[in-house]
Amino acid sequence: MEWYEILRELREETEPRLSQEAVAAKLNMTQRKLSRMETGTSNPDIEDIRLICKYYNISADYLIGLTKEKKICPKK
Repeated sequence: MEWYEILRELREETEPRLSQEAVAAKLNMTQRKLSRMETGTSNPDIEDIRLICKYYNISADYLIGLTKEKKICPKK
């Protein structure tokens, strides 16, 4: 699975299921930017990856497809 498919799946599987607009607002980005990342037409920068992983409480390895385990990170 590609990283952008994982990103979209995370949003769609999280309860309550939020719209792109709602998630984008929580990540301090536009809905358009999130949409482009979810379709693979735009790549996240390192700060985007950090915010996404923190928001979904996952490892960057999971997000970029290096592992199939979400490896929930302890919250600080």
